Amino acid sequence: MRLKLIIAAAATALVAEAASAQVFVIGQGLGGDCYQKTKNRYSSFRDADETCTRALREQAMTRSNRAATYVNRGVLRMREGQYDEALADYSKAIELKPELGAAYLNKGAALIYQKDFAAAIAPLDRAIELESADLFAAHYNRAIARENTDDVAGAYADFRKSLELKPGWELAERQLTRFTVEEGS
Repeated sequence: MRLKLIIAAAATALVAEAASAQVFVIGQGLGGDCYQKTKNRYSSFRDADETCTRALREQAMTRSNRAATYVNRGVLRMREGQYDEALADYSKAIELKPELGAAYLNKGAALIYQKDFAAAIAPLDRAIELESADLFAAHYNRAIARENTDDVAGAYADFRKSLELKPGWELAERQLTRFTVEEGS
């Protein structure tokens, strides 16, 4: 038996909201402040970005914390629509710590925001392989990328996996309402 997937509604909001994840920085100081500002939604982007930049410039950190701080600054910049700058930060994080799943997850999200869906799939695949802490978000983002590259069955499977990993998640639930599954021959 083969399943035939049909999109039930117009795909107008496919890129409306990709998921992102910040990374915890162990210890105190500017790196920890950068994480807190990223996690808790900042009141001033300029202040939050400067805190992260100062942490990277002035604070002695482990490779892991430095990579995490690049991811966090990238998340801040991505939220502001500064996708090229965010992508540069994610690349630096990956250079420092190639096994940091959140860097790949966020790189995929930034590429989705830039509507480079085909390019987003590889970093999202890597985030999933690394079992990123926010695995549900990696599947959700990959679903967006897959649907926009005409892999409707793959998108449906990833939206379902995302919801399985985070039951009740409204974003994934909303996306799944657009699909109708019909038995095909």
